[in-house]
Amino acid sequence: MNDESQNKMGSPTPEELRQQVERTRDELGQTVEALAGKADVKAQAKEKTAAAKKQAAEKTAELKEQAAEKTAAAKEQAAEKATAVKEQAAGKSAELKEQAAEKTAAVKEQAAAATAQIREKTAQAAQAVKDKTPEPVQEKTAQAATQVRESAARAGQFAVDRTPDPLLEKADRIAKAARANRTPLLAGGAVLVAFLLIRRGRGRNK
Repeated sequence: MNDESQNKMGSPTPEELRQQVERTRDELGQTVEALAGKADVKAQAKEKTAAAKKQAAEKTAELKEQAAEKTAAAKEQAAEKATAVKEQAAGKSAELKEQAAEKTAAVKEQAAAATAQIREKTAQAAQAVKDKTPEPVQEKTAQAATQVRESAARAGQFAVDRTPDPLLEKADRIAKAARANRTPLLAGGAVLVAFLLIRRGRGRNK
């Protein structure tokens, strides 16, 4: 058997070998492309997953930042409102205190003026009665006042000797209060005594 017959029976010819190599090369190229495409799809999927995760993280961070800003703004507004309310309350309280102080001062001034007027009128009345009262009557008034004081002193001493200590303490407080206002009382008493003596003297002259 020669080479030609052997090629026909089973051994491929160089042309056939070349064609087989080309077919194999094409198949390998297609396989490589297919594998590369599959690898590229996986890489793209990974990239998309990573991008999605990154976007989600960025969105979460953005939302957290916005929430923190809103919370801080709300706290600041609440603090400003609380401060404004406190300032208004303090201003109102100070205004009320000032008004109360002004009213109290006005009442004290009115009371002091009224007291001064009463004292002045009492003194004027006493002086007028004294001016219109004859000297003998004035002497009798003085004598009567002296007798009244002496009698009152004796009666007071008698009462003190027979009065329990608690009542004495109460009477002492009353006496101190009376001494604090004794000027108007004494002036009024003097006017009353002088008036009674004048009426008595006029009754006798008739």
